[in-house]
Amino acid sequence: MFKFLCLGSGSSGNCYCLWTENGGIMIDAGLSIRSVKRGFQMFGLSFSKFKAVLVTHDHADHIKSVGKLASEYGLPIYATESVHEGIARNYCVNPKLKADQKTFIEKDVPFTIGDFRITAFDIMHDSTDCVGYCVEAFGIRFCLMTDVGCVTERVRKEVGSANYLVLESNHDKEMLMAGPYPAYLKERIMSDHGHLSNNEAAEILGSSASPELKHVWLCHLSEENNHPELARKTVDAYLRSLGIIIGVDFQLEILKRRVPSCVYELQNEQLTFPNL
Repeated sequence: MFKFLCLGSGSSGNCYCLWTENGGIMIDAGLSIRSVKRGFQMFGLSFSKFKAVLVTHDHADHIKSVGKLASEYGLPIYATESVHEGIARNYCVNPKLKADQKTFIEKDVPFTIGDFRITAFDIMHDSTDCVGYCVEAFGIRFCLMTDVGCVTERVRKEVGSANYLVLESNHDKEMLMAGPYPAYLKERIMSDHGHLSNNEAAEILGSSASPELKHVWLCHLSEENNHPELARKTVDAYLRSLGIIIGVDFQLEILKRRVPSCVYELQNEQLTFPNL
């Protein structure tokens, strides 16, 4: 048993949960603590079964609830030293993390939490630091990369090794350029330290995904500069031009900003949707 649930994805707040029968981890906690608690109650999850919160980077939509999760539920917060420094400075984190609530990780140095073997890897983004995570259990490789400024060789490698993949598809370039954002913000989003577009997400899937990829979830869609169906159609059309058929070669879904996903059971051979 290896399960995945997204409680929210986007600039309003990000929170992803992975668990087995022996315990779970959260990746990012950028929702309000009330929303996190509501999500856990909705799906019958217990904080006592979760062992840690892993943080990708120190922007508010990824760390809003880490202080409360650490203080109320005793969850250690795992992050690189630079990300922990950014968390300490961020105004939205209340209460602040104490020394014994922090666990420091290093990029490319695997560590173990329960059934999970986890490796953090470098992601380009305009935060203090930023990582993606590869989480392995029972022969399954789950990879999450959100807030991806540009496609590096390391990003390509992780896409190519994943069985299950959460990948940013933040904006449609035409919508962004025609939209109301000021020029400096448009430039920041499209920079190598900004966000991945629909076309860029499609290209990396087309060029790097292996036959072992079973399911992709597009995440962190912009509310102003994207639309779920547009992201889906952009990726589908590009992959179809390469002879890669969504629903045949692998599944593709869009993670919603404010609405939790269903619980996905990740398996070696196929993806199932269990009754809760």
